[in-house]
Amino acid sequence: MESVSASVPEPGVSAAHVSTLRRFNRYFTRRIGVLDDHYLGQDRPLGEARLLYEIGAGASLRDLRTRLGLDAGYLSRMVRALERQGLVRVTVHPADSRLRLAEPTPAGRAELAEQNRRADDLAEGLLRGLTGPQRDRLTEAVAVTERLLRLAAITVRPVGAASPDARACLAGYAAELHERFPEGYAATDLVPPERIAVLLVAYEEERAVGCGALCALDAETAEIRHLWVRPRARGLGLGRRLLIELEQAAAGRGHRTVRLDTHEVLKEAAAMYRSGGYSEIPAYGDNPHAGYWFEKPLGPAGKGPGTR
Repeated sequence: MESVSASVPEPGVSAAHVSTLRRFNRYFTRRIGVLDDHYLGQDRPLGEARLLYEIGAGASLRDLRTRLGLDAGYLSRMVRALERQGLVRVTVHPADSRLRLAEPTPAGRAELAEQNRRADDLAEGLLRGLTGPQRDRLTEAVAVTERLLRLAAITVRPVGAASPDARACLAGYAAELHERFPEGYAATDLVPPERIAVLLVAYEEERAVGCGALCALDAETAEIRHLWVRPRARGLGLGRRLLIELEQAAAGRGHRTVRLDTHEVLKEAAAMYRSGGYSEIPAYGDNPHAGYWFEKPLGPAGKGPGTR
């Protein structure tokens, strides 16, 4: 494993990258009929068909707005269109009178079943022209594409250590470690908010799905703590992205070195740190849950770390 000693910035997005992604988008949307006002041969455009799919067995309008990233007015117009067609009904949410709940009618459930059947037929028709190995390659490539697009769409933002999103992520972190550590883990083991210099939270569709904290050990050295990703966002590379952004935050604050530790049962975390340029060092600090200790030098202040 080579250590990191200088900043190597990520190359910018090339024109070829942009052109390839746009070309794929144009081909695929045309091929599956997105441009047709009668998506899958049914009597509605893709927007309404997708909304019916997302409503499923029932969903609040607030959840739909967040999940689909739609303007409230535009969503309301589409829901009303589905209501007029007798496919959905909107009621007050039984658990929260402030929310409106969209549910499919019997006609809506039948329409959704037919939509799913036609979508399956379309996908099967596309795959039928390939050999078995080619289908495997395509489905693997699509899975990789989905993971990378999800990662690209996630935003990472600094938040107050006592903010609701920060508290929710740290509570999730503590609860998971309590389950995984033989000795357990208590919320009181978390770094006090006043010791946290930077706390980053990752958001997917405005839901907090991960976090990481940066603490100053001294002017030269920062410590990364509480790096965590919710289970539903794992496997995307988000943990490494949070780690890199915390390193960049440390370099921006003038630190020359970052340290971190991890528990002996967290083999996957230790592997990520080693592959990210961290070297094992003797024990430091007083974390009772630490079993491995790591250190990594940073690049010039303000430029962040890099690998060579």
